[in-house]
Amino acid sequence: MRWQGRRESTNVDDRRGSGRGGLVVGGGIGTIVIALIVYFLGGDPSQVVNMQQPSGTQQGQLSPEQEAREKEAASFTKVVLAETEDVWHKIFNQIGQQYQEPTLVMFTGAVQSACGGASSASGPFYCPADHQVYIDLSFYDELKNNLNAPGDMAMAYVIAHEVGHHVQNLLGVSQKVQSMRGRLSEAEYNKLSVKLELQADFYAGLWAHYMKNTADFIEPGDIEEALNAANAIGDDRLQQQSGGRVVPDAFTHGTSAQRMYWFKKGFETGDIRQGDTFNSTQ
Repeated sequence: MRWQGRRESTNVDDRRGSGRGGLVVGGGIGTIVIALIVYFLGGDPSQVVNMQQPSGTQQGQLSPEQEAREKEAASFTKVVLAETEDVWHKIFNQIGQQYQEPTLVMFTGAVQSACGGASSASGPFYCPADHQVYIDLSFYDELKNNLNAPGDMAMAYVIAHEVGHHVQNLLGVSQKVQSMRGRLSEAEYNKLSVKLELQADFYAGLWAHYMKNTADFIEPGDIEEALNAANAIGDDRLQQQSGGRVVPDAFTHGTSAQRMYWFKKGFETGDIRQGDTFNSTQ
């Protein structure tokens, strides 16, 4: 990706450093789901319970090399957020609506949102209650080193996916799904959650479609990086990696194949009307 030198979004709340050694989030609704929340994009912090971080976990000062990497990661994140702003303003104009830009919160270790507390272990997430995307920049290392999904475009996919949840919130989709909580069994609600996540993947692909002709922003191999990231965070693959068996009823984000399919469909069609995951068999 050719991102250096491009506009950086100002819709950023930098809280890095404020969460070191504080309250974190863990626990949840079963061992398998805990393992998935650790790695998922879009993990919902309201679905996990608070735990106290073990004492003595205060982190020291960053080394010069770490500071340089964090600075670059922060700049990259702001650039990608800016590009999502430009694209979604254009798409919303096409459908006769006005896009409201979200705020992106960068934090370290732990953070409080209107959806509750969360730690870096819950992964990047979107809180519909405050219209904010939350990310600990260390997730980029997690993506590269532990999930084997390196590359700038893999990281951009993370951000675009969370912004996709913001789009769903603006369009009223998230509210419709949330209204079904309590009316359905856990397995049935998980199926709706999968549809919601796959639509966010579609929206990430839709963003990439608009970016492919933007001043060579996307380079050869970038889409493969995004697809590799989508593959790495499929429910089935994460369950296998956690040492457990694959349990479809526990899926909340979709299989690797589904996540790749919907990202690719958004990228290839460039048509927001093609993103109705709720009435699709995929």
